[in-house]
Amino acid sequence: MPESFRTVAGRGEARFEIRGSEFIGHVDRVDTVEAAEAFVDAVREEYDDATHNVPAYRVPAGDTSPDRVNEVMIREYQSDDGEPTGSSGKPALNVLQQREIRNVVAVVTRYYGGTNLGVGGLARAYSRAVKEAVDDAGVAEVQPRHRFTVTVDYDDSGTVRGLLEGADCEFDADYEAEVSFEVSVPVTESDELRDRIQSATSGRARVE
Repeated sequence: MPESFRTVAGRGEARFEIRGSEFIGHVDRVDTVEAAEAFVDAVREEYDDATHNVPAYRVPAGDTSPDRVNEVMIREYQSDDGEPTGSSGKPALNVLQQREIRNVVAVVTRYYGGTNLGVGGLARAYSRAVKEAVDDAGVAEVQPRHRFTVTVDYDDSGTVRGLLEGADCEFDADYEAEVSFEVSVPVTESDELRDRIQSATSGRARVE
């Protein structure tokens, strides 16, 4: 049975200053390496005048389905982006590991203020930036979900809508020549809901 996992609830940001240097932490939820790299590139482009943009992320290494969400290895990546080795990227990644969150990307932007902070000072600053950005975003427990479409005639649409409204699912309805419901439901409840829809419509519903 697929297990839930912890990730950030959305985008978060944190800003503070230490001895003249400004630090800006950015985090967001991403589900692929490509999305993580795109987020890093976007922050670097937005803050291209910064002294450093330090990235770290924990995302699935390959394609994953809701049924196999915990079977795909997690790729962990970090870079010091010109800061002293081990002073920034690793502390940023450590926060994501310690908070036990995945499908997440972080970038810490630094504008150098003229005073060296030392490796220890940098590590504390980069850790703080990620921690506070994660706190700003919030942490959510995510249950893997199946998504499918249910198509029925108008005569069955009220029955199906009633079932969906009473189930632990999210759906959108599209009323055209037929009625289509785009359904998102936790993996653990997907088969039962499909069976109930088929039973209630005597097999007339098309579930894809």
